[in-house]
This record gives sequence, structure tokens and C-alpha cells, in this order.
Amino acid sequence: MQNNLLLTITILLLLFSCNKKSNTESIYVKNIDELNQAISQATAGDEIVLANGVWQNVQLKFFGRGTKEEPITLRAETPGEVYIEGQSYLHLGGEHLNVSGLYFRNGYTPSSGIIRFKIGADSVANHCRVTSCVIEDFTQPSRLMSDRWIEFYGRHNQMDHCYIAGKSNDGNTLMVYHDGNENINNHHQIVYNYFGPRPRKGGPRAETVRIGNPQMTPGYVNVSNNYFEACNGEVEIISDKADYNIFKNNIFYKCEGSLVLRHANYATVDGNIFIGGDESDFYGGIRLVNTGHWITNNYFYKIKGEEFRSPLAVMNGIPNSILNRYKQVTDAVIAYNSWVDCKSPWQIGIGQNRESVNVLPASEIRSLAPIRTTIANNLIYNTQEDYAPIVDHDSINGILFKNNIIDNNGSKYTAFDVLQNERIKMKQVNEWLYVPEDAQHEIMDEVYEGYDFGRIQQDLFGASRAEKSRVGAIKQLADAEAFRIDKEQYGPQWFSPDKAATEPNMLTASSAEGELANIIAQAHPGDIIELSDELYTIDSPLKIDKEISIRAAGENKVQLVYRGEENTPAFEMNPKGSIRLKNLSIKSENGQLAFAPLEENMSSAYKLFLDHCVVEDFAYVLKASKGSFADSIRVSNTTIRNCENGIVLAADEKGDYNAEMVTFDQCEFINVGRNVVHFYRGGYDESTIGGYLTLSNNSFTACGEQEDSGMLIKTPGIINVHILDNTFRNNPVALVALLWGEKNNKHSGNHISNSGKIEVQQNIKLKLLY
Repeated sequence: MQNNLLLTITILLLLFSCNKKSNTESIYVKNIDELNQAISQATAGDEIVLANGVWQNVQLKFFGRGTKEEPITLRAETPGEVYIEGQSYLHLGGEHLNVSGLYFRNGYTPSSGIIRFKIGADSVANHCRVTSCVIEDFTQPSRLMSDRWIEFYGRHNQMDHCYIAGKSNDGNTLMVYHDGNENINNHHQIVYNYFGPRPRKGGPRAETVRIGNPQMTPGYVNVSNNYFEACNGEVEIISDKADYNIFKNNIFYKCEGSLVLRHANYATVDGNIFIGGDESDFYGGIRLVNTGHWITNNYFYKIKGEEFRSPLAVMNGIPNSILNRYKQVTDAVIAYNSWVDCKSPWQIGIGQNRESVNVLPASEIRSLAPIRTTIANNLIYNTQEDYAPIVDHDSINGILFKNNIIDNNGSKYTAFDVLQNERIKMKQVNEWLYVPEDAQHEIMDEVYEGYDFGRIQQDLFGASRAEKSRVGAIKQLADAEAFRIDKEQYGPQWFSPDKAATEPNMLTASSAEGELANIIAQAHPGDIIELSDELYTIDSPLKIDKEISIRAAGENKVQLVYRGEENTPAFEMNPKGSIRLKNLSIKSENGQLAFAPLEENMSSAYKLFLDHCVVEDFAYVLKASKGSFADSIRVSNTTIRNCENGIVLAADEKGDYNAEMVTFDQCEFINVGRNVVHFYRGGYDESTIGGYLTLSNNSFTACGEQEDSGMLIKTPGIINVHILDNTFRNNPVALVALLWGEKNNKHSGNHISNSGKIEVQQNIKLKLLY
């Protein structure tokens, strides 16, 4: 009887198992209607397969309820060969959904997110995963239009092995929302992704990753084992605005920003590598605000940013600060980190601004220095002497310094008496990695055991600190010698972020009607066009939508005469357009524009370079539209004369501005009526480089006769202005420039005659944007 019962139960279990397996389906779909039908009918364990090819204007709402053992899967037939284009998005809702293998390109989202873990107010996603997908250049037509590319809602969702790059419009690349109880304590996993280049935006709201809102709610988000490359949108690569999040084992490669604990408490920042270089002074490290952070085992190489972008920036706080400003740094631990060839690696009291009390409200004055904070067992190593390894912007009295070692290229550093000077034998393992040799036990092995330091169990490369530890991020040389950055572990296996390098083609254009425009249109990015004749007439704008160089074939300047319609440019700058002109004379017949971006839909930045050129008789040399942005403008050895207006970089009132790096070197400005250089930023925030204007070794003669403002060089709101070694003669203005002394506005070596003066105003009152 008992045996028969067992046999019956076994047969029933087998039948149930067979029936369960038979219900699982793989559904192949070829269009949006078939896909929507498949989603509506999908049950736990089903797999929906998208046919290879281009899916145009698909707005996918993937709702379903799988289980942990049997999720519902939506995948590409072949990873990387399902292209989502046009006005498209993918929003998920429900439980246990998996998505993989999709490639978003050639379009933008008509909604607030491209990939969103939420469909509507009542259908957030939980326990869902997006893996092995790419979002590349899927940016809005205008950089002022706001969206987020990835929006996390719900709990226990994951994005891994994805590649995300090219966002140039307003808004975070990835946002973790904390709106409502269903979205906090979320434990999301953001791991093994490749965050590729995010270009400079020229304004705030351009973080690569933002977690939470200023409410400081608990998150427990894990951002680990990701690769961040050239994430240059603004000063914050990662903006942490929630509590208890983890940032571990990430690589930050030449990113002009920092990992910022903005409105966060009790963050763990451990085992991250920050690699900078000599080509930029804006590479950043880690910035602290608020309470209870642990900053351990991090390695910094040639991080040269200042203040908000410092290698280690410990902020000042605001008394009784509201949530979205700056609370005092307290109870933080900064231990077992290494800084190699960084510029002033420790900057304490960043943002102290008591001197601005007359132009800012009391609620903006950052007067609270950090307290109850420990900085211990860290290593600073310099191959060249750094005259200010520590910068105290306010007071370091609230910080306990213990067992921190510096080798300042043999030069003793004694300021503040908080660093131990030693000579450290270092081995250069690769281009960026320097490690102490193992034999220096008496120097490196004495460490401070602070409260709860037992939680620091491993070093940067995983060696145990349990029994014996060492100063700095790296305990054992052998582990460092074995370490390699394997970029293939980040992002999809089927996708490579490395673009094949190509040699530029050398092309020749004659002065035959339309030939130059045709060659520009047919040229490949990077090609060089040489002009073989002496005179070219141009009747309509030359469209520049790629990187291109145009130069005279011989030593003499080639003349380009523009005869287009009124208010049109000789060179029309389009998104991603980059023009290099050399040895050309560009002349207007009817007072048009020499250079101008599109009035609308400037989705990406342009670049402009002139060398040994002449620009004359134009209404404007450069007239920038409000929605445009120039990453770089560099003019050298060039004459600008007899123009009604010079360079006008317009902007709006949201803290955005229209160019990042603007340089004029060894140029002549002669008889430019007004707006010789008008570089404008409406409103003020501290999230960006803030614009960078350098005028060096130029001459300005008889300019500004029609200038209503009485000012030759106008830079309202621009943070970095350097006016160096220029000559100003017979310019009928009251002021050459009004500089903002508190910010990085400087002048020296200028010769001024009959041209007014350069005035410095230490604190300028501007509209705040927060």
C-alpha cells in the first residue's frame, strides 16, 4: 500500500514537471505588433526573441510576472544585431524580467527614459535585469532637452555588462529614483558596465550616474566593477544622494569629474582606481559631503583637478543646511589610500566662502569645517616636488591625522605637521601604477588601528589586511605586478568600444563652382582638403558635420569670398562638426557670418580651429545659437579685422554656456565694432568647468567703437578667464574687461593705452540656480 502511494506521488510529480516544461516557449517576433502580442501572453519561463534587423520607432512596454527560477526573457536573436532606432524606448514593469542583446542607436527617446524600470505609477519593476545591451549616441536633437537614459525604480534590479556612451543633452545618464517607499532600500546592482565618453555639456545636470534625491533615504545600491572613460559631462561623474551605497573596484580613466558623496551618508568607497594624466587639469577624484563615509584602498594617479575636482576634496558645510545644499562632513574615515603624482592631493574645507557674505544669502555660506574625521595610513608619492600637498581652505583641527607618509621627491614637507616624510622605494609597474617595494617593513608596516578599522579586511587587489597591514592602497608588490585592466570584462562581449584608427585622406579642391562643397560632403572624418587655386567664391554655407581640415596647398594664403544670403554663415557648424582652417583669408561681400552653428537641433558639440588665417568684413566672426555648444575654439596667428561683431557665445539663464575651452593666441583684432569677445553665462552654479577663456599675446586696436556696454571683453558668469601679455591700443571703451576675482579670473603682463582699464571685482552677485 505504502509503495503504491509512493509510486503514485512520483508519477504525479513527473507529470507536473513535464507539463511545466511544456508551457515554456521561445517566441520569435518580427515586428512591434507580434512583440506586443507576445508580451501580453508571456508567462513565467517564456523567452521572446527579437528578429535581427532595425526596429524603428518602437516604444516597448515589457510587463510580465516571471519567477526567480523562471524569469521572462526578452532577447536579441543575435546579440548586437537588433538595432533599436528612431523615437524608441524600453520600459519594464512587473517581476523577474530579463533583457539582453539590444543596440540603441540613431535616435532618441520621446519619453523620460530609454531603459526604464517602470511603466507607470502602478507598474514598477522588481528583480529585473538588463544585460549585454548598448546605448550609443541616443541623444536628444537639442542638448537643452532633458532626459535620462537609464531610470531605476523598484527594488533589486540590475544592469550589467552594458555599454553606454555619447549622451550630450541635459540630464543624468543613469538615475536611481527614490520617490516613494517602493523605491528605497532598493539594493540595485550596477556592475561590470562600460560607461564610455560623455562629452562636456557646458552646464549642470550632466552626471553619468546619480543615485537618489536630496532626501538622503537609504539605498544600498552597489556600483562596482564598472569602467568609466572620459565621463566629462560635469564636475560630478557619480552624484550620490542616498545613504548606505557602495562604490567598489571601479576604474575612472581620464574623467574630468569626481565621485561625489553629495547628499549621501555612510557610503563605502573602496578599491577604486582613478587614472589621470598631464593633458587636462580637470581630472577629479573623490569629494565628501555629509556623514559617516569610509574611503579606503583607493589609488589616484596624476589627478590634477582643483577645489571641487581635487584628488581628495573634503567640503565645508552650511549651518542648518537645507537638504539640497551642503551638510557638514563628520565621522568620516579616509584610510589606506595612495596618491601618486597628484596635484595638491588633499584639499580640506573646499567651498569655504565667508568672503561672499555680501553677495550670497546666509543659507549659502559654507562655514562649517569637517569634524570627527580620521585620515590615516595613507601614502602620497611624488616624482616631482609638490609645494602644497595639503591645502587648508578653512581649518583642519577637526581631523585626526595618523601614520600618513609622504615622499615628496626627497623634499621635506612640514606644513601642518600631519605627514611623515620618508624616502620610499617604488616600482613602476606600468604607465600609471607605482607600488612600494616589499623590503621597507619598518617604514610601511606601522599602521594606526582606529575604531572599527577591522572592517578594512583587504587591500586594493584583494590581499588580506587581517593579520598585518601596510600604509597605502597596495600591500603586496606581486599582486600589483599581476594586475591588468581587462576592458573586455566591462560591457557586452559582442561590442568593442575601440574604434579602428584610419589614416586621413589628402584631397584637393579647385575653385570650380561647387567643387569644395562636394568634396567636403564626400570626405571621411579626419580628411585633409588642400586648396590649389588662389581665389574661391562660395555662394551658400559649407556644411561641416565631421572632423575636416582645409588648408592652402602652398605657402601663400588662399582667399575664400563668401557671397551667400544675409545672416547665413560661410561655415555652418553641425553636430560633431570640427573644422581646422590654415593659411586662408576668409572675406565677406555682404556682411554675413563667418561661422555659426545651427539655430536648432545642435545635439552634439562642434569644434573650431583657425591658424594663420584672416577673417574680415563679416557681420559676425562667430555667432552661436543658445542651444549650441563648442567643446573647443582655438584661434592662433590670425587677423580679425573690419567686422561689425567678433565672437558672440550666447546662453540662457540656467547656468548653461556655449563653449568650454576658448583660446586666442597671437592674434590681431583690428576695427571690430562691438562684441569683440562676448562669452556669456547666465546664472551660476558649481557643477562645471564654467567656461575657460584664454587671451594671450594678442593685439586689440581700434575696437569697440559701437560697444554700448563700454567694455571690450565681456565674460559675465564665466569662471576661468586669463588675459595675459596682450596689447590694447586706441580702443574707445571704459573697460577692457571686468574680471571676477573670487573665481579663476586673472590678468597680467598686458599693455594698455587709450583703452580704459582692466577692473577686478572680487565678488560678483549672480543669480543662483538651485
